[in-house]
Amino acid sequence: MKFITHPALVALGVATLCLLILLSPLVSPEHRSVYHLYGSAFSIFVPVLMTLATVWLILAALLWFAERQMWFHTILWASLIVLTPWMLLRDWFSLKSAPLPHWFHALDLCSPLLIFALVLCARQPSLASWFQRLQGFAQVLLGFSSLSGILLLCQFALFTWQARALNARLPLHSRHAASAAAAGHRVIWILFDELSYEQVYGRRFPGLQLPAFDQLATDSTVFTHAVAPAVLTELAVPSLMTGLPVDRIRITADGRRLFLHDTTHGTWTVFDPHQTVFEDALDAGYSTAVAGWYNPYCRILPEVLDRCFWTNHVGAPGGMFPGQAIPWNTTAFFRHHLQPILAHLGERIPTAQEYDSQFHQLDYRDLIDAADSLLTDSSASFVFLHMPVPHPGGIYDRQRSSFTTSRSSYIDNLALADHYLGHVHDLLEQRGEWNSSTVVLMGDHSWRTKLMWRAAPFWTAEDEAASQGGQFDDRPAYIVKLPNQQSRTEVDAPFQAIRTRALIDELLRHRLVTPDDLAGWTSRKP
Repeated sequence: MKFITHPALVALGVATLCLLILLSPLVSPEHRSVYHLYGSAFSIFVPVLMTLATVWLILAALLWFAERQMWFHTILWASLIVLTPWMLLRDWFSLKSAPLPHWFHALDLCSPLLIFALVLCARQPSLASWFQRLQGFAQVLLGFSSLSGILLLCQFALFTWQARALNARLPLHSRHAASAAAAGHRVIWILFDELSYEQVYGRRFPGLQLPAFDQLATDSTVFTHAVAPAVLTELAVPSLMTGLPVDRIRITADGRRLFLHDTTHGTWTVFDPHQTVFEDALDAGYSTAVAGWYNPYCRILPEVLDRCFWTNHVGAPGGMFPGQAIPWNTTAFFRHHLQPILAHLGERIPTAQEYDSQFHQLDYRDLIDAADSLLTDSSASFVFLHMPVPHPGGIYDRQRSSFTTSRSSYIDNLALADHYLGHVHDLLEQRGEWNSSTVVLMGDHSWRTKLMWRAAPFWTAEDEAASQGGQFDDRPAYIVKLPNQQSRTEVDAPFQAIRTRALIDELLRHRLVTPDDLAGWTSRKP
């Protein structure tokens, strides 16, 4: 028992429990965090390991010092007894992506009082033995927790090694000459992440101007009741590409092999790039190109893509960001937790929300450049663009027509999506390709108001008003512009967006030429 209560082991137990928010996503058997990592995996794995080592050494030194100074021993153990469960509870809510309950904020205020109360108890002769028993129990518990920490570290090391080449450049498909069917015809598939039909065409926020969406609707078919295949991008996009219903995914530790769980049959299947709309496009003689966000398109689809770019600077737990340098990410955890103290001392450090906004803007700008490169190359005849707007949080100020890291809403991001759509229209119009191109524009899912964002810290009064108190309308926007279409039509019957692959297949082969053809096809049962 003496061994298990050694300061080094106790310190490792405390460090492991307090840093589960960093460790758990990277040792999860589902590997979802690894799947979405952009850049080198070491930019996240190494900083997590260094953060754990730093916290462990600091705690070990404090525990060693506490064994020699009784007054400090009492304060330290009172703090560990109160704060370790508090941090565990906070990490649990964070890992579950659940908002902190109101009663938890009371613990923030009560924690110093509880620590003070325990210190007073330890100094009272009649209660000192009770405190010693409590400390002994906590010491043994934390010592045994270190054994779990050692197992986690072994698993962490294994997964780090397996993900060492996570985003190494993979060979792409070799482009062949276009077929007669594909010559002179471009199919542009644009996915705006979290684009809501209600907010674009159904019940628009008062005063919001969306001229590009309005112009698109005048010569397109607008689906008023599209049904998203899922409410998570990582599930919805594979469903759209394959035509399969997906409710769960699994990924291998190297982040390259994707498994889909079929909702209908309850079975797991390997995600096969050759069973996607991109293989269909290649078979029809088109050249395939992708510029996308969040999903690692260049990692899971290389053999069916002629050109590819993807990015994803979405923050990892602890204030780390993929693609950032190891020293920057190593200090992120401490920077985040010391922020209130540094702010009190007059040193200004961006908040986690401001960093999120900055990197969200970076993704948007990088994708604009990559998408422009594809759109201005007529040889890229089947192009898929996955843009990171209007997905919250807000990164745009529509009143000033500029980016911002301050309070911004989904409505602001929607205006930015409209601005980008206008940019695509003008670019293709200048090249004389807008009228002749087929454009499929959609949201992967609708705006997840009360499902996800209403409890988020960046939810604004404008979000509350636009959503009528967080009401969730599950219809994503879905618009199809056929070549040389000159009038607006609507499809009002529910349309399962999981049929997108089948729809694009028909468009690639020129089987849907008029709005009536399109309406007739959608009315037929799959």
